[in-house]
Amino acid sequence: MARRATRFLIGGFASLLILFPAASQAADDLEAQDTEMTYMWDLTDLYPTPEAWTEVYERTRGEAEALAAYQGTLAGSAGGLFAALDAYSRVNKELYRLYTYAGLRADEDLGVAENQERRQQAGALSTLMNENTAWMAPEILAMGTERVRAFQAEQPELVSRFGMFLDNTLRAGPHTLSLEGEGVLASAGDVLRQPGNIYDQLADSELPYPTVTLSDGTEARLDQTAYSRYRQSPNRADRKLVFDSFWGAWKGYEGTNGAILTSSTMGHVFNAKARNYPNALAAALFPDNMPEAVYRTLVTEANAGLPTLHRYFQLRKRLLGIEGEMEYYDIYPSMFQLAEEPHFSIPESERITLEALVPYGEEYLALLRQGFSENWTNALPRERKASGAYMNGSAYDVHPYLLLNHTDDYNSMSTLAHEWGHAVHTLLSTRNQPFEKADYSTFIAESASIGSEMLLNDYMVKNARNDQEKLYYLGEGLEAIRGTFFRQTMFAEFELAIHEEVEAGRPLSGARLTDLYCDLLRRYHGHDEGVMTINPAYCVEWAFIPHFYYNFYVYQYATSMAGAALFTDAIVSEGEPAAERFLDMLRAGGSDYPYEIYKRAGIDMASPAPYRALVARMDRIMDEIEALIATQ
Repeated sequence: MARRATRFLIGGFASLLILFPAASQAADDLEAQDTEMTYMWDLTDLYPTPEAWTEVYERTRGEAEALAAYQGTLAGSAGGLFAALDAYSRVNKELYRLYTYAGLRADEDLGVAENQERRQQAGALSTLMNENTAWMAPEILAMGTERVRAFQAEQPELVSRFGMFLDNTLRAGPHTLSLEGEGVLASAGDVLRQPGNIYDQLADSELPYPTVTLSDGTEARLDQTAYSRYRQSPNRADRKLVFDSFWGAWKGYEGTNGAILTSSTMGHVFNAKARNYPNALAAALFPDNMPEAVYRTLVTEANAGLPTLHRYFQLRKRLLGIEGEMEYYDIYPSMFQLAEEPHFSIPESERITLEALVPYGEEYLALLRQGFSENWTNALPRERKASGAYMNGSAYDVHPYLLLNHTDDYNSMSTLAHEWGHAVHTLLSTRNQPFEKADYSTFIAESASIGSEMLLNDYMVKNARNDQEKLYYLGEGLEAIRGTFFRQTMFAEFELAIHEEVEAGRPLSGARLTDLYCDLLRRYHGHDEGVMTINPAYCVEWAFIPHFYYNFYVYQYATSMAGAALFTDAIVSEGEPAAERFLDMLRAGGSDYPYEIYKRAGIDMASPAPYRALVARMDRIMDEIEALIATQ
């Protein structure tokens, strides 16, 4: 795919001489524009124009409505069952593609109403699809397992393509409603999605973020990207200013965000009750057939590991030279200051990532090189662009797309490696699985991405030019465990708590959510033990976390880090056999339940072993840091 740079010239050469600044500045502007367009995704691979999207949308809408005609045909023959599922799959695949384009265009500039409306259209089509296929699960259940199995024996594609779908449908029998009930829940889909959409609009576009002047004179508007950057400042007064200003802005919307998150939580509880699950957690874990023991073992083991986390905070306090009390705003700056802050442009980040991931083997590296050479990424931060980073691999017949906000630091490079871990996972899955089995679980996905981050960090430690640089990257490795294992488990514990509050009939408000979150912040950060002081003003942090709208999503970051640590150690020590086990897990896509895929790779995520191994890894890194410090 050719790279494109589009320039809009106004009024011919005479006007250009007047409108543009001096030649050197003009050249700089054009170079910056070229850079921005080079790192901008090309959505024409999905649809050549917005008008083409609309045309396909209308056609797909008609096809979705036509699915209702298959009602009553499933039990007649294996061919009838296959024809209905095949039609359903074709519409679903196009729906994913439509949704991908709509979401990516909307995230380019959250202030463009037309693009936001297109995303709403895609959501409405998803609801329509559900409404016109609500009869499908009850009809399959009415056929009974014996008849379904007989049809599968007669028609092989009912196994190779639709085996997991049929197994899941039969397994969900106790939680499947009557035709009328399924229709009502399908129609409620648009409404239940709105809290997350409202949060996105507020957080990414309309919340009035403050502007601050830092100690070096830098003026910064503290949107989410800038907050993530400046909270790492080595100047403690700047960190306090950033925290006070940023969380002060969020505090002003505590009640609004409380209403939004409470509505989302109520929606999860409503769905769980309507489908006869014992609680919202059980409902959220059911699609993956995930044992509840995985979630609860994670929380138990993270709490058991808090002494190690508190050891880390005490080490951080000593290395930062903090006198008196350590504060919550002290957890982000590097513990080890280098003479020159590491700088990694996007090309440099890609080069180093390729070198770091050599242990995965040539197949993996070839896919990574291909992705780096194409316009699949929207990489640079811009005002009103969606914050954070993600990979969208839902367009099965196209390729993954990635959103980054690269700011040329180590964290940006690590994020790049993380999201490309997802992208290569997608490419491996789509190469080896049909559309119906390519959609893998987040439980597996995060192992793919976090494993890449770990290999990158190990590479940076190994290739450090001196002890000070080695200490810097060891410190970043420690921070990754804090942020991905302990912090995400804290989020998971909060998410469980707020759902249990609603299930118990207790009211939630923004203030109540802040109190619940504050209790967890204090426990995890050793407030009562004198390890760190938690300022109540910062306890509104819950309102900033978009993942709380994803329905028990965040726990998978923490479980995946534990699994990734074991995989990474095995790949480094065993070489190709361990790498193949890891890649086989990625190639499996959604062809089996993620807990079972993990077990085939030799890891039981319901046991304490992976989590204790990760905590032990954290202690070993601190041992290495302290040994290096002792020699200086």
